[in-house]
Amino acid sequence: MNKNGNGKLYGVGVGPGDPELISLKAARLISAADIVAYPAPEGGESFARSIAKAHISTACVEIEMPVPMKTERFPAQTVYDAGAKDIAEHLRAGRDVVVLCEGDPFFYGSFMYLHDRLHDEFEIEIVSGVSSLVACAGRLAQPLAGRNDVLTILPGPMESDELERRLAMGGSFVIIKVGRHMPRIRAILEKHGLLANAGYVERATLPTEKVMRLADVDDSCVPYFSMILIYDGGEAWKK
Repeated sequence: MNKNGNGKLYGVGVGPGDPELISLKAARLISAADIVAYPAPEGGESFARSIAKAHISTACVEIEMPVPMKTERFPAQTVYDAGAKDIAEHLRAGRDVVVLCEGDPFFYGSFMYLHDRLHDEFEIEIVSGVSSLVACAGRLAQPLAGRNDVLTILPGPMESDELERRLAMGGSFVIIKVGRHMPRIRAILEKHGLLANAGYVERATLPTEKVMRLADVDDSCVPYFSMILIYDGGEAWKK
């Protein structure tokens, strides 16, 4: 409890999927938590909770925030409004709350929306986690960048014209949230002569993980949790 009587909010990164990649600090906070919150797809299991489940006490109160898997912002924002309200009630009662976040809380993480709603009133601590970005680079055994290299992170849903414009700037690239956009992205990379130098990882660090050259990927079955990495000096992926 803080001096003002409020509880403290923790945004805790639980990593990309392998439970052994949870940090010691994250494991300690989750194990000691009386209140644990996490996003979950409507009607489905929370990926963040599944990673951290071994550390969640059976006695703790769990707040599930069901997030519609849609591109529109309104439904998801409504969920974060409701989740922030539930969390705030516990914090005002002097109870600390741990929010589980896939990967890292501030790298394309949903926790940022809760932070925006609650940081003016409550003390918040961010516990960084292993992001999918570095996990995929490790699984490919391919550097992201070195020395004075420029690394650009591009969302797969980005419009084709903008994606091409940024690729034309050169450097190393990571394309995230690939999924159903793979055929379009592959065609653009091939057009720019980058296909042979691209690596692909899906479901990094999980038992269902796949690691391969992008050129060998079947476009028809690419999941949302997939990533393309193009290293400026990545000669290994041209072989």
